[in-house]
Formats: sequence, structure tokens, C-alpha cells
Amino acid sequence: MAAIEIVDVTDEARFGLIPPCADPGFDHRTCDYWEDADRGSRASRSGWLGTPASKAGLGAYAPGDPAASGRSSAADAPASLANPFAPPARTGPNPFAPAAKAQPNPFAPAPPVPIRNPFLDELDDPLGDNPFAPRKPVRPVIPAEAPRKLQLLGRGLGIFGSYAKLLIADGEAAAYCQFGPLSAYPRALRLRELYPRLPQAPLPAIVTCIATTFAARHRGYAAQLVEAVCVDLASRGFSAVEAYPEAHAREDATPAAHPAFWRRAGFVLAIDDERYPVMRREL
Repeated sequence: MAAIEIVDVTDEARFGLIPPCADPGFDHRTCDYWEDADRGSRASRSGWLGTPASKAGLGAYAPGDPAASGRSSAADAPASLANPFAPPARTGPNPFAPAAKAQPNPFAPAPPVPIRNPFLDELDDPLGDNPFAPRKPVRPVIPAEAPRKLQLLGRGLGIFGSYAKLLIADGEAAAYCQFGPLSAYPRALRLRELYPRLPQAPLPAIVTCIATTFAARHRGYAAQLVEAVCVDLASRGFSAVEAYPEAHAREDATPAAHPAFWRRAGFVLAIDDERYPVMRREL
């Protein structure tokens, strides 16, 4: 029996463990198909996973970025490009520079202490210096320089939690699942509008993607991971979860498996549609 661990994707270390799609044309780590209802894509976009420019010492610009043109100065130019007719650079202090400011007057009255407005900024805690006041929990955040997909998966960290889980078998990531509140996935909202018979309150959570690596197929990992997701969603207060499989898509071309998989996972057919049936499980 393999040693199984199911973890949330909450940082770059675990994001880096997300396994590749069985179809190399797709990529879990760059997919924004469900997050962008108009231009979202499942395609592999390796440029999204490159080293951020800031980590490469290039500030906010990447190599070849037209915004970087014109940012170099004479100090950055190599010596071979120096202008031989330019006057020599000055050394030493500038005789025309204004005199240094005088030292502060030790007898001047101290400036008044500004009055703090406790309602101006909710992040500015007026009780911050009170050791007896309850401390606000520090909410986890995804760094601004992190890959775009990781930022999408971490949008709800402070309130909902992670939008993705991994199943790790014997130290290797074997299955991946993306899920979350319906409001996090505009494409799912649009698809659900096609079926007015679906319950509108309370809105369900959804599973948008369930995938197993090719090497880990037929071991029950996907079903085990979906079960863990459903238990997690129930603990977060959701009363139902839905999935929107593509009925006739190739096995490697659909992020949401097939209806038969969801039936085995305890879901029922809520809407029977030729292309996009709705599978639903009460929690």
C-alpha cells in the first residue's frame, strides 16, 4: 500500500508539486479556463512559470520588454561607448551645491503628536499596543511575484482557504483537484445559468478539475481526493457540491472527468445534457 498524503496548495513549494497533465497540450499550472469566462484557456503557457523579472535583478521588467527601453543611463553604458568629446567627469564636492542644512534646534518645541483615527484604516489596529487585547489572526497571502495560477488558487486563503489539493503517494504527486465557491469561477457561473432548474440557494461549491497522472491511473486516487475535498467543503459550511463534466470528451482532454466517475464518487445526475451534464452531491 502506498503512503498517501493529501495537502492544500498554499505556497510555491506545493505549487511546484502539481503534476503535469496527461495531455501535454494542457497544464494545470497555467490554466485559467474556469477563472476567465471569456478568454480562459487550458493551454500550456510556460512563460507564466518563468523566473519573475524581479528575482532576476531586472526590476519590474523582463528581457525584451519594450517598457525597459530608455531606462539605461550613462552610468550603465560600457566604457567602450563613452563619448570621447564629452568633458571629463567632475570629482569631489560641487562648489555650487547649497550649503548643508543647519543642525536642528534643541530648544525648539516638539511637534504635536498626530491624533490617530481608529476608523481610517481597518488594518491600523488602535489596540495594537495593548497586550490584553485579542490579536487579529494574520491571514496568509500569496506573494505578488508568485506565478499567476498560484495567485488565482490563493485568492481565498484568508477567508475560504486554498482552491486546490494534491494527493501525494509515496512522495510523488499523483492527483490534483481544483475546487472552491461558485463565485470564484465565472465560467461555471455562466454554465450554471443555462439550467434554471438547479437550486439557487444556497449556492453549491464546485469541483472544476480532477486529474490523475498517467502512471497513477486506476488506483482510486482521484476518487480518494474528491472524497477528501467533499469532507473539507462540508466542514466549511457548504451543503452541496457540483461538477460539470464533458460527456463525450477524450479522457485526457476534460478537466472534470466523465459522469460515470462522479456517480462512483456519490454524485447524482442533476441535469441531463448531451454535452455538459451537471453532477451534484449533497453534503
